[in-house]
Amino acid sequence: MLSDKVKAYLHFHFIVFIWGFTAVLGALITLDAVPLVWYRMLLASGFIFLWIKWKKKNLKLAPGRIKVMLIAGVVIAVHWLTFFGAIKVSNVSITLALLSTGAFFTSILEPIFYKRKVIWYEILLGIVVICGLYIIFKVETEYVLGILLALLSAFLSSVFSLINGKLAKQEDASVISFYELLTGAGAITVYLLFLSFFGNSSSSGFSTEFFNVSAADWIYLFILASFCTAYAFIASVAVMRHLSPYTIMLTINLEPVYGILLAFWVFGSDEAMNPGFYYGAAIILITVILNGFLKTRRKFKKLPKASS
Repeated sequence: MLSDKVKAYLHFHFIVFIWGFTAVLGALITLDAVPLVWYRMLLASGFIFLWIKWKKKNLKLAPGRIKVMLIAGVVIAVHWLTFFGAIKVSNVSITLALLSTGAFFTSILEPIFYKRKVIWYEILLGIVVICGLYIIFKVETEYVLGILLALLSAFLSSVFSLINGKLAKQEDASVISFYELLTGAGAITVYLLFLSFFGNSSSSGFSTEFFNVSAADWIYLFILASFCTAYAFIASVAVMRHLSPYTIMLTINLEPVYGILLAFWVFGSDEAMNPGFYYGAAIILITVILNGFLKTRRKFKKLPKASS
């Protein structure tokens, strides 16, 4: 029989595999980034609402936290817009490789959010990440827009995780997720309504074309909103209780690896890149893993030693 820790570890790998599959679904769905994210957030918030009702969780929030949650909802919406936008103008490999820079952005922003000193090796590793990015920019000039969108998405992902890190200590994770997803969908709705009334094109905003979704896209959207968003989020919160921070960090960094391999399997030669891209991506991924290792080691050194 497998122990709870081993079961949690295998389960978490499955969840990260699902996260990697998100990018593939984004490429398979024929909708543009805006309607794609709107449908995803609206459907996912509905699924999580059903989960909350089933578990009889309290949806009430402290007034002081509502403002922070609203900001987080807008941030995650723009993160997904830039994420799927990057996939649409480049490909899955570019987007996932650049998304792994989120850990680098976190190391820069964490001292600001949590008011701690900058660690010397984070600056050094940051320079190495920039070198990896330079290699990718140099060899993949045709995908500059996709690279920039993916970098912005990684930055917003870092901001969102830092905001959520504070909220998760105060509120239930599924309740936080519900309000954030609903807020994100609401923000996009306001934007689309503005385009509907003031846009120059008849196809902008909530047009007939916006609601013209194919059967295949509905299937992909259902999988994206239910398994890749609602289920993956709720399940990840449960399994993380049984795993160490380093194990979590190392496993999450496998997301671009899983995603790129899946993209090769689904799209074949369309995902083939110049060798320089893989050198740059490997530099970024190894640097991110090394940063997590050093951080975890530093935290364990700070822990008081047990007396003999």
